[in-house]
Amino acid sequence: MKTAAHIETLDAQGRSLAEIAAAAGMDAEVATCPGWRVRDLLRHTTMVHRWATAFVSEGHTSYHPDGGEPDLDGDALLAHYREGHTRLVAALRQAPDTLECWTFLPAPSPLAFWARRQAHETTVHRADAASALPGGAPGRMDPAVAADGIDELLRGFHARDRSRVRTAEPRTLRVRATDTGDVWTVHLSPEPPRTDYSGAHPAGPGSTAGMAGTGVAAGPARAADCELGGPADRLYLMLWNRLPHTAVSVTGDASLAELWRENSGITWS
Repeated sequence: MKTAAHIETLDAQGRSLAEIAAAAGMDAEVATCPGWRVRDLLRHTTMVHRWATAFVSEGHTSYHPDGGEPDLDGDALLAHYREGHTRLVAALRQAPDTLECWTFLPAPSPLAFWARRQAHETTVHRADAASALPGGAPGRMDPAVAADGIDELLRGFHARDRSRVRTAEPRTLRVRATDTGDVWTVHLSPEPPRTDYSGAHPAGPGSTAGMAGTGVAAGPARAADCELGGPADRLYLMLWNRLPHTAVSVTGDASLAELWRENSGITWS
């Protein structure tokens, strides 16, 4: 996906999140985030949006702390969320390609990083909001967006030293998106995971797809110890721990799917 597409995704998903939150109500429980109600989801998401906006608009070149969650509720909180989301989208659209600011994952540029990161931050939380509606289903999403988010998660977040997805002996976990043709092979060991990618979305100018965090685009060479397969959006939500691993097909050693569930969580710190 190119930066402009990430910004469009952020715009659409953020507006949808607000509409769903208004329909669900502030007291509704967020099924995908145990212990949270819709007000908690909105307070967290608007804090992240405003934190990201500061890097893009003010050009902080080192880590800058967030401003904390707002002490708001009801219509005032919803309006505050919408304002922050609108400001973030506008900041990204107005930012120059030469933007210089702090980032925390590999990317072609700081602008590409923040557009991609906030697109997926908001897409995941839009799914969280949908889980607060009657029936608790997080809903479907664009397969290309989901595949891009899987790539960010596996080759961005879990390429970092802080990833806890590790095994005592070398193992392989394959993730296969049956609708987009994208395949990731995650090499597990006592070290941080190393992921190889192959599939339908090679890197192009301004694109983050196919970009190595660690590992390179390469076809899987042999059978994996465990394979997770299914539509990209189901895999995306499962890998972000918004759906159980039973939502996708699991072949081979299912203990690796359980290892992922227990150790892959990304927390705000």
